[in-house]
Amino acid sequence: MKVSQFMLFGIFFIGISTLEAQEKTSLTLNEAINMAWNKSNEVTLANTKVKSKKYELQSTKNNQYPDLKLSGQYQRLANASVNFKINQNASANQQALPVVDQLMIGQLNASLPVFSGFKIQNSIAAYENLYQAEMATASQTKEEIAIRVIDYYASLYKAQKTIELLKENQKSAQQRVKDFIELEKNGIIPRNDLLKSKLQTSKIQLSLDESNNNLKIINFYLVTLLKLNPNTKLFVREEDFVDFQMTNVPTNELPALENRKDLEALRFQGKASEANIKIAKGSYYPVIAIIGGYTALDLHNVIAVKNAMNIGVGISYDLSAILKNGTLVKLAESKFEEVQNSESMLTDYIKIQVKKAIEDYDLALKQSVVYGEAEEQSTENYRIVKDKYDNGLSDTNDLLEADVEQLSSKINKALAKANTIQKYYELLSVTGQLSQTFNVAQK
Repeated sequence: MKVSQFMLFGIFFIGISTLEAQEKTSLTLNEAINMAWNKSNEVTLANTKVKSKKYELQSTKNNQYPDLKLSGQYQRLANASVNFKINQNASANQQALPVVDQLMIGQLNASLPVFSGFKIQNSIAAYENLYQAEMATASQTKEEIAIRVIDYYASLYKAQKTIELLKENQKSAQQRVKDFIELEKNGIIPRNDLLKSKLQTSKIQLSLDESNNNLKIINFYLVTLLKLNPNTKLFVREEDFVDFQMTNVPTNELPALENRKDLEALRFQGKASEANIKIAKGSYYPVIAIIGGYTALDLHNVIAVKNAMNIGVGISYDLSAILKNGTLVKLAESKFEEVQNSESMLTDYIKIQVKKAIEDYDLALKQSVVYGEAEEQSTENYRIVKDKYDNGLSDTNDLLEADVEQLSSKINKALAKANTIQKYYELLSVTGQLSQTFNVAQK
């Protein structure tokens, strides 16, 4: 019985350990982005749309091949009356007319389009460009998902780092409260100073609670995007932010105009619109096709036709298109103008995005330098104020204020590096180079 109890306890603790191991996960930024590319609903939907466009293109290409139709009929005839008009002058002793009780017909027809006003070729060109546009849109979706993962990842790191520094400061603040309690008991400091130190500890606890709340929310956003268990707790690797090298930093909008996939998609849509104009104008031309067929017929007891083959040329012309098709041509031309205007608008917007991203990145670099200097200054300032306080040359307000400044500068310095990297990736994103960067990093 004891053995069984020990076994149950062992299995219980192993299960808890396994559960904790499943809930705690450390992912590199590369791993997180690739996981999002493989599992996110947005990328899956984009890839599905690409497949749909591919099938539409293939279906359009099939229109250039011959149509081949096979048909057959069997009909049972009841009391059919047969009257051969050509035999009306025959003698009265002619043979009795045959009984016609069934009819069988088999046909094989083929039609090969020769000329259709260039509609088939232009339709293929239109769908080819729409397919390329959809692939570009899918690539742009990957860019957008990647920058979302980076934003969540960086925010998660900032929250974790903030909590880490707050906990360190909380320990020193709690120790200060303990020291002040003893000092206040011995009448060395007034009670007001003790209350100030307790108030600061409470403020730190509030900041810690808020940071923990932010951490949970960001963690949930990220695990939801990555399709992980909602209970999974992600821990950001320090290596993704320490000694990070930022190379090939864009300095103008030229890379964006060359690499942005949303702009590329619009350009392909413009080419498809041009093809649609030609398709609309194609209705002004006749349709010509080579036609052929084979027919077999058997009218029971009357006639049998075999190997009846035919070949020829078919032509059709929609005369109403002369009057009606002008509107369709104007509609196609208007759609083309819409795409052109959209491309111009997007180009201007991209230039604005790139300019802002460049300025934000430069600002982040400058702030990183300033925060580094501020951290050194605040640390030295706290040391000086602490010495003065210990020697009775400064009051509690000065000490607590110096401590707050030191904590703030440490947090700012710790987050400045992550913020700079985040702005760097945002700059790569608006210039269309983010996915390329991670694809190269995977090799």
